[in-house]
Amino acid sequence: MVKSIARNAARALRLPFIGTSILPFVLGSLAAPVRFCAWGFILGLAAVIGTHLGANMINDYADSCSGADWQDRKFYGFFGGSKLIQEGILGERFYLAAAIFCFLAAGVAVLGLSTLLKTDLPVICYLLILAAGVSYSYGPLRFSYCRLGEITIFILFGPALVMGGYFIQSGVFPDIRSLVLSLPAGFLTTAILFANEVPDYPEDTRCDKFTWVTMTGPRHSYILYAFIMLAAFLSVLLAIFLGYLHRTAYLAFIFIPMVFKATVILKRSFTDKGKLIKSSRLTILVHSFVNASLIIGSLI
Repeated sequence: MVKSIARNAARALRLPFIGTSILPFVLGSLAAPVRFCAWGFILGLAAVIGTHLGANMINDYADSCSGADWQDRKFYGFFGGSKLIQEGILGERFYLAAAIFCFLAAGVAVLGLSTLLKTDLPVICYLLILAAGVSYSYGPLRFSYCRLGEITIFILFGPALVMGGYFIQSGVFPDIRSLVLSLPAGFLTTAILFANEVPDYPEDTRCDKFTWVTMTGPRHSYILYAFIMLAAFLSVLLAIFLGYLHRTAYLAFIFIPMVFKATVILKRSFTDKGKLIKSSRLTILVHSFVNASLIIGSLI
């Protein structure tokens, strides 16, 4: 019973993706060339996690309401939603209530952060991030339904996280150094999203959900995926060239073979959801390993 509850909670919250927000925030926090503020980091991390989990919940709620997640009710783990609504285990109201709770919890952390830093900027940024996160799949804008979801994710999981962590520690915003450091995370998270959109393409198009895959078609999606990944690694080179990262950040490039493998899967198996799980998993691993390399490079 306890294992079942824990497993469903992990599915509902989409915990395999939580590293995509934690690692870039850690990078930004540790890259700041000042004395580390532990309380600022803790409050900032709480806000990041709460906002991410809330966005995950509201995304499942919105895609259930639109019918996108009802087209294929099988649970794949990395794409297509948690399917707990479709399996009758949890209801749409639960997801909406859970999302609101997560957002409120994050908001409390932001208020504490604003008090600690003695500035209203964290509150202002949080409200903007919250609006963008909710509008990604819910409300009148629904960015993910009109080919703007990828840009939204790039901003929220790249500059917003790294520059946010950097600001909490240094008090500097905006900052060109933290912006450059944020680019790899932004591109890598966009690559995760794009890899997950390929298997969802048939269901998404039936519900008028237009992602970047609709620009290439599933057959040629691997080309755009490769370009997004190329941009991620070129931005790592840029950060090293500008002196924002130590040369140990070159460790990131040993994971390029994983990118090639994921690209080949997208090219050869673009209609096989079972095999596409592997490309999604590989992309998440590349994100984690590359960001870990960048964190090491920022500390030396």
